[in-house]
Amino acid sequence: MALRGNLRDFTVTQLLNLINLANRTGTLILDGPSEQAHLAFRDGKLAYARVGKEDGSLALVLHKANKINANQYRAIADRAGQMTDKELGLLLINAGYVTQEDILLNLQKYFTDLVRKLFTWVEGFFRFENEILPPQDRINVRLDLENIIIEGSRQLRELEHLQDEIPSLDMALKFTDRPLSNVNLSVDEWKVVKFVDPKNTMRQIGKTNGLSDIEVRRIVYGLLQAGLVEMTRPAGVVQAPNPKQFPTQDKDEQKTLINKLIGRIRTL
Repeated sequence: MALRGNLRDFTVTQLLNLINLANRTGTLILDGPSEQAHLAFRDGKLAYARVGKEDGSLALVLHKANKINANQYRAIADRAGQMTDKELGLLLINAGYVTQEDILLNLQKYFTDLVRKLFTWVEGFFRFENEILPPQDRINVRLDLENIIIEGSRQLRELEHLQDEIPSLDMALKFTDRPLSNVNLSVDEWKVVKFVDPKNTMRQIGKTNGLSDIEVRRIVYGLLQAGLVEMTRPAGVVQAPNPKQFPTQDKDEQKTLINKLIGRIRTL
């Protein structure tokens, strides 16, 4: 199956569906705006994933899941070239640090979370390489794609709705007159709220807090619905005149201008 193209034409969810239905084995490579992702499949099931600079190693996954501490992770990383993930897994199981179930569940969660991040990639290119098999030096899983595809479709619909409600992240926010004293905000909501200022665009707020575009839109949408903030043009930005807009909104003046324009055209 030759798969190659632009993410503007095929969403990640559609690509996963094609791979799932065709029971393909190989690797889907996605070139996003700033990162590259590798999703490896065997018989239409997700076996392995990595995005950006993270190598998707077992040590990294277990460290992120708090199954091994920072010192243990550093010690394992120092010996990374001396053992495969399968050998490391056996070592940790025999030492009583984790169980086989722990390893598989945490790998599945890590790979699923990576795929979720890719649902918002709408710019970039993709290609499917039949010859690139799931890496043998990593522990492979067999993750059914159906639930991931359903979740991806739901997330895309949410993204489309949020983009309709908040078309541009280059707008700023300002507080309304409603007090914040009796409002219970989540940690991520506070991350946004503390930077609410006409001088800060939503894009800048997201970048400062390490939030994706969809996360920023989701949080801001909730704050807008609660009546806590409202969108405003960033401070110091002058609105450019709209060339398609009449210089006046008065209907009589518009009619006069049109008649003058017609008269001018007739004299040419």
